[in-house]
Amino acid sequence: MTALPLDHTPLERLFALVPYESDDDQRETAATAAAYHLFTAYADTLHLTVEADLWQGYPAVRDGGLEPSAIVLLGGGLWLHHTMRSTEGDGAIDVLTLIVPCTCGHGYTDITLDSEDMLMEVLTELRPTHGQSVHHGALLDCASVPTAPNRAES
Repeated sequence: MTALPLDHTPLERLFALVPYESDDDQRETAATAAAYHLFTAYADTLHLTVEADLWQGYPAVRDGGLEPSAIVLLGGGLWLHHTMRSTEGDGAIDVLTLIVPCTCGHGYTDITLDSEDMLMEVLTELRPTHGQSVHHGALLDCASVPTAPNRAES
């Protein structure tokens, strides 16, 4: 920790004492954390199929309350999203989400994964549809479902 000379304002000197991670650092840290999570929690599946350098990191969105995150495209419209959520009790925890296109072609379904076993169950369900989530028109299961009736249908 290095203090700035007195010709800087007190606020500048205070900020110099606070650790700061640039957007580039956050991107790199997010991509590394995602790859490491696959290495430790999905060693027999995702770690073997997703190369570490394919992850694209993104910095935090402070105003939106979003932590740094990373994504990787899996093909067929599927992708993984990884972030770390901070909780008072548990500290930082990994959150891995599989984002799956809907069979309607207009939306996606998010599936939060918590283990390799769950991943295998989800893949078993998705295989018959070639990696698409089956659209159920009556349910709000993807972003394509309108919240209000379409005027053309009235």
